[in-house]
Amino acid sequence: MAFEENAKNVEETGLNHKLLLKEDLDFHQFELGNMKNDTEFIAKELFEIASEQRLNILFHLLEKKYTVSNMAKELEATVPEVYRNFERLVKAGFIEKDVDGKYFLTTSGQTVCVQIPSLIFTSKFEKYFKNHTYGNIPTKFIQRIGSLDSGQHIVGVVKVLEQWKEVYKNAENYIYNILSEVPYTKDVIEELVAKMEKDVKVKSIFSETAIIPKERKEIFEKINFKKFIDKEIIQRRMMKKVDAVVILNEKEACLMLPSSKGDIDISEMIFSKDPEFHEWCLDFFKDCWEKSSLFQERKLK
Repeated sequence: MAFEENAKNVEETGLNHKLLLKEDLDFHQFELGNMKNDTEFIAKELFEIASEQRLNILFHLLEKKYTVSNMAKELEATVPEVYRNFERLVKAGFIEKDVDGKYFLTTSGQTVCVQIPSLIFTSKFEKYFKNHTYGNIPTKFIQRIGSLDSGQHIVGVVKVLEQWKEVYKNAENYIYNILSEVPYTKDVIEELVAKMEKDVKVKSIFSETAIIPKERKEIFEKINFKKFIDKEIIQRRMMKKVDAVVILNEKEACLMLPSSKGDIDISEMIFSKDPEFHEWCLDFFKDCWEKSSLFQERKLK
């Protein structure tokens, strides 16, 4: 009876997972259709901000209101030049002038400023994206990719594992993992066990194709891993394939994306302590946790 109930739970979880994936696909197709219909409008909007000075004006107005003369002084530019760009931005609907003669951002202007960090992020990591992709990360997270622009690019397996271990070491409340490979090096395991001994909660999502070292079983028995599972200090879930590797505690996070070949590349990572970066990674983890299925040991090879 217990076996049948468990099998039913697995089946229901799998069905929910498929429904969520279908929702993501439908949303992506809907958004793509809308963008194709709006290309003329988008091209016009991009043309209006295709100027270093106009972009600087928008970013300065994001902080506070400015008169033309104050902005010209701030940008070390001539008043007529700045005035012309103010007028273009007013005509485009990005800024307006109040009764005191000071300019401020409209809702459209604020939206542009919020979206530009996405371009900054891809520009900042241009070299990284020559051989990495977003893979199948849901569109709703790619639309927020500018939140990652504070990230630090870490290169090399040794440096990546060091930073990975630091995230474990600095954890006080929780450690969340999305894993395509499991690094069972002695120092990483010791750090993880030390945190679990202090009741730091660990949640991990494993890819069904995760690379697992042969010595895994021996290590588990040595540290009495089962006691952490029984106490629910550690919780595990599975996905058929993970779209990105994420490692985070309550204040810092790491992200590893697929290479151009489609496999997650753990020889390079993007790391940050910035709250927006952390929020993106946490939301992504929660989304994957919701879509994941019950952990099944037999699926790990």
